[in-house]
Amino acid sequence: MRRDIYTEDHEAFRGLAREFIDKEIAPHYAEWEKAGRMPREIFEKLGGLGILGVAIPVEYGGAGLRDYRYNAVLQEEAARALVTLSTVRTQLDVILPYFLAYADEQQRQRWFPGLADGTLLTAIAMTEPGTGSDLAGMRTNAVRDGEDYLLSGAKTFITGGLLADLVIVVARTSTDPENRRAGLTLLVVEDGMPGFERGRVLDKMGCKVQDTVELSFDAVRVPVANRLGAEGEAFGYLGNNLSQERMTVAVGSVAQARAAITATIDYVKERKAFGKPVSSFQNTKFELAAMSAELEAAQAMVDRAVLDLVEGELSGPDAARVKLFTTEMQGRVVDRCLQLFGGYGYMSEYPIARLYTDARVARIYAGTSEVMKVIIAKSLGL
Repeated sequence: MRRDIYTEDHEAFRGLAREFIDKEIAPHYAEWEKAGRMPREIFEKLGGLGILGVAIPVEYGGAGLRDYRYNAVLQEEAARALVTLSTVRTQLDVILPYFLAYADEQQRQRWFPGLADGTLLTAIAMTEPGTGSDLAGMRTNAVRDGEDYLLSGAKTFITGGLLADLVIVVARTSTDPENRRAGLTLLVVEDGMPGFERGRVLDKMGCKVQDTVELSFDAVRVPVANRLGAEGEAFGYLGNNLSQERMTVAVGSVAQARAAITATIDYVKERKAFGKPVSSFQNTKFELAAMSAELEAAQAMVDRAVLDLVEGELSGPDAARVKLFTTEMQGRVVDRCLQLFGGYGYMSEYPIARLYTDARVARIYAGTSEVMKVIIAKSLGL
């Protein structure tokens, strides 16, 4: 169906992104999957092209364009090439907004140039071994000691934590028995701070290029100058960025479902069964037709929400609706696509196998499907 959310500038950016992905990422992707990470130099190359600094103000080396559509284009182009941008996406879509919203002038001068040129990599540490969706229950704590905080605790499932130079850690700085959400603070831990350790690199079923690690903090002395925003206000900050984080997952789900359908159409046209192309069977045609209809419905939903996000009008419940619908759609579509590949779909050498395993986490991170339903139900007065 016709899409009209992008301008000529976005399409020019698409051409730049497509050329880079086809030349610098797709040919090496299998190697990076085996290594379990994307090399640092890719970030620097992206920074050199201006891709990482699109939203960063001009005075710090960026383009000053606060427009999420550029992020969406980047995800769409990665999916088209049957790859993902792993920690690049996390840095741009999930982490950078915290720096843009809450960094003071001194912090901007220290960190923004490196974020723009790709020499500073980031991660955000929220999830703990004993807490998932219940962020208010986190135990990592930071105690004020003069002009520093003493940070202690452990985090898990931290995307990009292996190579990160800056890690935004959500820690409890005070406790209010009447309000579990109060007292959380964002502290930026820098690589090399004594007491900051990286633990296991976790072995995941999918998203192999995206390193995911455990982190620990043993009385790490973090300067007050490394605090993002006000003390005790982190829960609200996290909520403010959730709509974009969930839209990021939704955009990726639709783009990857589209890639799965395209790859499946190519396959069934070539693959023969009983002397005929698999594409000639009515079941194949009906399955792909139904998937196409679901995909276009999801795309229309995402496009509307992207525009609302850019205009600052996307509500939390609507972001939850979009994430719930698109990630569940992705799961159905990729599963049905894999079925049309038959036994070959189960082989890792075919991209559909990776699209299948990568898709599963979309219904978990940035809020599970069940959490999305709770949010939507509350908006209905239930």
